[in-house]
Amino acid sequence: MKSAVFLGMKNIQVQERQIPEPGPGEVLVKVMACGICGSDVHIFEGDQGSAPTIPPQVQGHEFSGLVAKAGSGVTNCKEGDRVCVDPADNCNECYYCANGMMAHCDNLKAIGTNVDGAFSEYCIVPARLVYHLADDVTFIEGAMAEPLACCINGADRSGIKVSDNVVIYGGGMIGLLLMQLARLKGAANVVLVEPVEAKRKVAEKLGASFTVDPMEAKVKDTLLAHGIDHVQTVIETCGLKSTSEEAVDIVDRGGTVLLFAVTKVDSVIGLMTYKVFQKELTIKGSYCSPYDMGRAVELINAHRIDVTTMLAGTRPLEGVAEILADPAVRAQGKWVILPNGPAV
Repeated sequence: MKSAVFLGMKNIQVQERQIPEPGPGEVLVKVMACGICGSDVHIFEGDQGSAPTIPPQVQGHEFSGLVAKAGSGVTNCKEGDRVCVDPADNCNECYYCANGMMAHCDNLKAIGTNVDGAFSEYCIVPARLVYHLADDVTFIEGAMAEPLACCINGADRSGIKVSDNVVIYGGGMIGLLLMQLARLKGAANVVLVEPVEAKRKVAEKLGASFTVDPMEAKVKDTLLAHGIDHVQTVIETCGLKSTSEEAVDIVDRGGTVLLFAVTKVDSVIGLMTYKVFQKELTIKGSYCSPYDMGRAVELINAHRIDVTTMLAGTRPLEGVAEILADPAVRAQGKWVILPNGPAV
């Protein structure tokens, strides 16, 4: 099989590898679609994703495909099943797992981060991490279940309530998914802040109340011009110092700021602690997708959320390195790798 192997900072090569055999409780997945995530970019550039990555390593954790072979003892799926995979494999034994904080598992195995992933024609996964796709769901849609699951965790942690006003910084895949989830949770207004016009247009198509170009207008002034003087929730998906600090500034008293983006490990922001005190703010992070993969698949199988409008396009396995290395290409939207060629 062909695999795109991460060999070190800014070095990925497509190599020939032996197709692995599934062990007890494992399945071999023929990978039909795998999304490129921001954390893949961090790893490629020498930073850290959800966990440390030690090369040689096959990245790719947002994926779907066909069960090619099942190991002994597997009863929840069979050869030929159309599936997607939760890449987070926690131990269920450490302090954090025992206390319901599975994303913080001391022994977390993360497919595509510290376990070989799906930038490959085939991938071995524990059968317990497999979820079935509806017959009318494409593999590309199925590959978006993992980022959607992460967004579900973020939306839950943000505490969005019916009639809330929500501001989201960033119109990439994550921002657009969170925008739709805020709508599903009953937000009265969902405003997206994004400098790229094409992304703002996608947001408006997907249901944004309105969008703001921060290069042309002040966010707070634009909100007031639209009659919004109370913002209960602000979600930051850009990972920028400026937008993170502005989020604290524009959120209302008693409000919540969710810092969702994966940043560099040593990134810092200037936090005006008096504002946190005086406004009684809640500032949260959102890490991975504990127990949310099944919920994401339910939404996708029911066609309750759009996971494809924001896609830039697809590339073969050989396109992984180019996309990871070129910010201009990534700025076009979400890219999906098709290791085994086009499929519905």
